[in-house]
Amino acid sequence: MHELVEFAVEKALELGASYAEARFEEKNGTSLAMKNGNPEGLSIIAERGIGVRVLVDGGMGFASTNVLTKESVSEAVKKAVKLAKAASKVRNEPIVFSEEDFHRVSYKVKMKKDFRDVSPEEKLELLRKIEEDVKATGVNVPMRYLGYSDQLWKKIFINSEGAYVKSKIPRVSITYNLVVFENGQMEQAPFVQRAFSGGLELIEKDEPWSWAVKDVQALKKLIYEGQKPPEGKVDLVISPEVAGIAVHESVGHPYEADRIFGREAAQAGESFVKPDMLGERIGSEAVTVIEDPTIPNSWGFYLYDDEGVKARPRYLIKDGIITEFLTNREYAAKLGQRSNASARAINYNREPIVRMANTYLAPGDYSFEELIEEVKLGVYMVSFNEWNIDDRRYQQRYIGREAYLIENGEIKHPVRRPILEITTRALWSSVDAVGKEVEFFPGTCGKGEPGQGVPVWMGGAHARLRDIPLRRP
Repeated sequence: MHELVEFAVEKALELGASYAEARFEEKNGTSLAMKNGNPEGLSIIAERGIGVRVLVDGGMGFASTNVLTKESVSEAVKKAVKLAKAASKVRNEPIVFSEEDFHRVSYKVKMKKDFRDVSPEEKLELLRKIEEDVKATGVNVPMRYLGYSDQLWKKIFINSEGAYVKSKIPRVSITYNLVVFENGQMEQAPFVQRAFSGGLELIEKDEPWSWAVKDVQALKKLIYEGQKPPEGKVDLVISPEVAGIAVHESVGHPYEADRIFGREAAQAGESFVKPDMLGERIGSEAVTVIEDPTIPNSWGFYLYDDEGVKARPRYLIKDGIITEFLTNREYAAKLGQRSNASARAINYNREPIVRMANTYLAPGDYSFEELIEEVKLGVYMVSFNEWNIDDRRYQQRYIGREAYLIENGEIKHPVRRPILEITTRALWSSVDAVGKEVEFFPGTCGKGEPGQGVPVWMGGAHARLRDIPLRRP
């Protein structure tokens, strides 16, 4: 494919583009599903194609094709150039890309247990293990939906400024949705996912069946022992899972530079963050939020983004201060910066836009016991069933699924659906202590039009929030 990708770039320059890039992508894999112990079929994933993006007279154009011939690629290039010329006539200001240092590089994630060598029957046994272990708990779980997926992502990226990036990243995932019905009541663990970049050995090491057992046991305990949560201003200890969704929604998204400059306003929403807020305090000194695509075996892993820029950890908040936005080359240029490699596209037929990868609350100095022992009255929120946040990513709400009362430094009985409603600034300003251990939880982050759902990790350390408002359903 190298020659065809290179041909696309050269063709675009011949047609008058001042900048051109072409990206070949191929995805192959399988997915399996099981419902209430019964297999529901096997899906084969097989797709590939080339996307082309160009700049002409300050306008940008993108086009793609899955017919991998010079004739078809040439037509895609012509279409991209035509779109860029049309865009240049209606733009108030030309699009300019930041200057970057590009490399010629090839990298891949190795698999100790290559899922391509494993039969569908063996993969199905992973789901059967979850099914059997959940049944062995004795908990009544009348609805059990389980899923398995693996994909191998191959890419070749070339641009007119000397970049050549070839990558091969395998991704493997298990999901489950479990409904517990006991004592005339229903509780649910909706769409829990365990996912990695790497081989099948990572799923086997993670033991998603153990996570499923823990979830159904916690839901049963909630049904039989759950009480009303305290109301009013109390302390709250949030788990890595809850910290993860909070940093993803209230830090990651509003720090995306295309949101900040208004491109996403009619699609995914706006941002309360403005360009001049760099250097402004947004949280306590205990809060540092990092966005890092380079974490080995992470669900959102990559070493070079889809503009060919080398990835690195991005410190969105450091010691409570806003220090960095997520940028691609276009928005880095607007800020007078270099890109921090946040451009991602989910497939060859989507343009790269500003995205998260792995966003987390950085660890602090406290053990879990130390976080709990200083709380006189509060709640420990382990997981959530529901969250929502406004279009500016400022007013938000999180409803706990598994949660417990904390009283005089001890974890007591489960509490039902504690509700945290708070602003982003108040949330992160109330953190007075952060735990030492970091955990990650996978998700699919949606954005763009047409939509692009990209794999991400969310997580971090436990955190203690002081004197914050909780309410009951």
